Amino acid sequence: MSPSAFSRRPPERTMHSDNDWRLKLTPEQYRILREKGTERAFTGALLDEKSNGVYRCAACGAALFTSVEKYDSGSGWPSFWDVVDQGGVELHDDNTLGMHRVEVTCSTCGSHLGHLFPDGPAEKTGLRYCINSASLALDRDTAPDDVRAAGEPT
Repeated sequence: MSPSAFSRRPPERTMHSDNDWRLKLTPEQYRILREKGTERAFTGALLDEKSNGVYRCAACGAALFTSVEKYDSGSGWPSFWDVVDQGGVELHDDNTLGMHRVEVTCSTCGSHLGHLFPDGPAEKTGLRYCINSASLALDRDTAPDDVRAAGEPT
């Protein structure tokens, strides 16, 4: 699994000034989405969420994941075995903390979402998108199948 595995050209980037992001996001969202922070394990509001819907980027609203692909990985963060659209996220090498990981960011606004690991459900994709709750907004009004059927841009 390498960042180059997803080569589709991302949508045009949403640009905001640092001040605009600070006004739009909560301090915790800003720390995670814009400064590449993380929330403590087992503390995120969406960790145990079981509602149907679409998980959108908390910064720009792009559709990223659905409740269909969400599963309990036991890791302490919301986990998904796939994304709505491969072009909706970008993958980057992350060598911080003395280890190699693959960072996941939103293709639309560049916000940090979490990390991708190769230890997801083997019967699905084998991938685990380990995502901070603060990076996501659950849209309960949109059915997962509606996003895929409409080809909604991320």
